[in-house]
Amino acid sequence: MRLGAVGALSLPRSSFSNHLSLPVNPRPRYSLSNGGASLHFPNFISSRQFSCHCTTKQAPSLELPLLPFVLDEVLIPSEVKTLHLYEARFLALLEEAVSSRNKTFVHFVLDPLSSSRSPLASYCCLIHIENIEKLPIGALVSIRGISRVNVVELVQMEPYLRGVVVPVLDNVPSEATQLDSKILELKDSISSLQALQIKLKVPKRERLQTQTKNSLFWAEKEVSDFLLQDFVPTQAERISFSAFQPVSGMSDTELLTVQREKLKAMESRESLERVEKGIAFVRQCMKMVAARLAIQSL
Repeated sequence: MRLGAVGALSLPRSSFSNHLSLPVNPRPRYSLSNGGASLHFPNFISSRQFSCHCTTKQAPSLELPLLPFVLDEVLIPSEVKTLHLYEARFLALLEEAVSSRNKTFVHFVLDPLSSSRSPLASYCCLIHIENIEKLPIGALVSIRGISRVNVVELVQMEPYLRGVVVPVLDNVPSEATQLDSKILELKDSISSLQALQIKLKVPKRERLQTQTKNSLFWAEKEVSDFLLQDFVPTQAERISFSAFQPVSGMSDTELLTVQREKLKAMESRESLERVEKGIAFVRQCMKMVAARLAIQSL
């Protein structure tokens, strides 16, 4: 199984009246191409309201393109994914994002279960475009999650969504010493998991997953020159997200567990809490990989 390849929602081409809605139980269709996946939702309908997390506190803001996804495709800071974009409107969104100084747009979730009448723009992640590979039809786009944001205003519906976003950052920790200690523990656990993963023998069709180590490497780098400083999480916050990645050999049930942990990580505003959960999650992954290694040695 190739993990980390996702697709963009196909929004309706009909005109909107400042509104967007989803069916209560949409059924996505995937089509794979060169490792990327494209996702469509049939039978979109318009509604009278587009809901979003809003804030009344004055905060720095950016106006950016918005790309919606289903709930099980949430993207967290530090994570890398590959998108296959091929519709004209999404390629136009990509062109705008690439032409900006920082090559950014917003990845967010439309959750039809968040409200009885309208979907909620939630789990929003500011992303940076790391690489683009042109294809005969569309392009494969490698993106990196940078930080959480809230959508506070929609300013455009056609040909793609654009909105005003503000940063969402963790609370300032009161016990920095304890947090530093736990971060070291998390980094050691991730290194141990990586050491186990590289010992796994996997089929040629299954790529050995090293996403956790990749995320940690990015999180440890300085990103002070990226965007407005107000949008950049602290290094501790960035590292706290790096644990919640899939690894080789995970079952569908285990992948669902990864998804639940990612949602919890996005909702938390405490770095220490997220780091502690990350340590527990990585250690559980180590047990899974160790068990698979033991079976391979038989």
